[in-house]
Order: sequence, then structure tokens, then C-alpha cells
Amino acid sequence: MKSVTLIIPCYNEAEVLSLLLKELSRVTLPLSSQYRFTFLFVDDGSTDATLDIIKSFVERVKGIQYVSFSRNFGKEAAMLAGMKYADSDFVGIIDADLQHSPDLIPEMLEAVDHEGYDVAAACRTDRAGESKLKSMLSSQFYKVINRISEIKINDNAQDFRIMRRKVVEAILSMPETIRFSKGIFSWVGFRVKWFPHENRERAAGETKWSIKKLAKYAIDGILGYTSSPLRIPLYLGIIFCVLSCVLALYGFIRFCMPSADFPMYALLLAAILFMGGLILCCIGLIGEYMARVYTESKHRPPFIVSETNIDNK
Repeated sequence: MKSVTLIIPCYNEAEVLSLLLKELSRVTLPLSSQYRFTFLFVDDGSTDATLDIIKSFVERVKGIQYVSFSRNFGKEAAMLAGMKYADSDFVGIIDADLQHSPDLIPEMLEAVDHEGYDVAAACRTDRAGESKLKSMLSSQFYKVINRISEIKINDNAQDFRIMRRKVVEAILSMPETIRFSKGIFSWVGFRVKWFPHENRERAAGETKWSIKKLAKYAIDGILGYTSSPLRIPLYLGIIFCVLSCVLALYGFIRFCMPSADFPMYALLLAAILFMGGLILCCIGLIGEYMARVYTESKHRPPFIVSETNIDNK
């Protein structure tokens, strides 16, 4: 019998966990003759009763594992921890809020187990349940990163997926601390079958993804998967050198005219202020990359486990 581990990152999801377990049990029970399922809950430093509820599952239900962080490290760290602790033939990731429909799990398993695919992944067909601003920003982000990056990321791709063991091992072989999983999933390659999926409202609770967190996630994705921004200072330098020569020639011609009324001091002051701002922007851009080099050089673990009921690690 082949084994399947479903990783469930959790951060303050106490309101929805019981319903999630009910839905997962309903979907996986008919498959229990073919697969041995394990539900691996990763508590990302929750401050509500999430961990207590997960522990109650362990006492009542067979096949429940959990990993609890010492503090909130973020969903990226939670997914990584789940993949490190999962020890099965197939490894899946599904959100705790039930925006990812468990009903897709049987079809996903069919694709990776019998159809020759290495990954079965969900891609949303709409953005129901998201604000218009969030949807617009997400759409623009993927357009930008796909234009400047060497890898292509499906702009509707979700973290909801099931992977063969070799795919998980490939992902775990990437040691970076600042992780952007959608980029990593695309970078490692392998054969992927996409499953169209209608986005659903959260079953309970509130989203943990604020605009601020999404902006940080977007910056990590862009800076982590393309060096194109580093070329911006070079391009801008060339452009503004040419513009400076044109402006200087224009100012000189106006100044040489008999009725010269062109305020050269204003042009000079504007040029100095503009170039000063441009230099600061370029330094700040390079600083963002240097900050990531500094973070990676410290070799800090992406998460710290406070407690777990898994003995194989």
C-alpha cells in the first residue's frame, strides 16, 4: 500500500480545523484500501487554540501528525517543514481554510500514481473571495515576474498540489532561507498536470495574508528569481547620461540667444535633485540584494520546532 502525507500549514485556524478534518476524512476514506493517509498539521506559532485542537485530533484519530513552531515563521517555512518531516511516497499541500477543495485529491492521486505525472497541482479559475485590489496586485505581480524572470510561473497556480517523492527531494535540496515556493515549484520542473479549481470562500476565520505580507512575498519572489533589477541602474545611467547631454545642449543654445530668459539655475537644481534621488534608488535596490546575501550567509534555520509527535526526525 502506498503512503500519502497531506501537509496542512496552520496559523490561528482553530475555527475551521474540525470541519477540515471532517472533509479530509470524507474524501480519503474511500481511498483507504489503496493508500495509507497521514495528515501532517504544521502549527506556525498560532496564538489561539489551534495546537490544542490538533493534539485532540492525535488522541482521537489515527494517522494524525503535527509539528509546532516556537513562533510564527510564515507559510513558506511551514510548507518546508512539512516536506522535511513527511516520509511517504506522495506528499501533498493543502490550506487549512478549505479554500482548496479536498474533492480534488482523488483525481490528483490518479494523475501522479497512474498517469505518469510527477506533480498534480491546482490552478484557480477565478479569484472569488479576494478583494479587487488584492486580485489586481496579484495579477500585475505575475505579469512582471514572468516578463523579467528566466522561469515562468502560472499566474493562477496554487500551493495546493500532490507530488511524487522525487519532486519533494528536489525541492528539499534547495538550501535557501528566503523561499518563494511558487518559484521553486516551477524551477525544479518535472511533469505537471493542472487541475482547474474554483476559488472558494474561507470556511471560517479571516485571511492571514495582508497587503503588507503580500508585498513582501512579491519582493522575495522577484529578487529571488531574477537578477534583472540589478541591470536597472546601468540602463537608467545610460538613459540619463544621454538626457543630460541633450538638456545641456538645449540650455547652452538658449543661453547664447540674444533674449536669453531660460533659468539655468532651476534646470541645474532639478538635475542635481533628480540624479541624487536616482542614485539613492539604485543603492537601495542593490541593498535589497545584499540584504538577502547577508541573510543567507548566516545559515539560520528557516524554522525552529517547539514540539512534534513525529519520531523519525
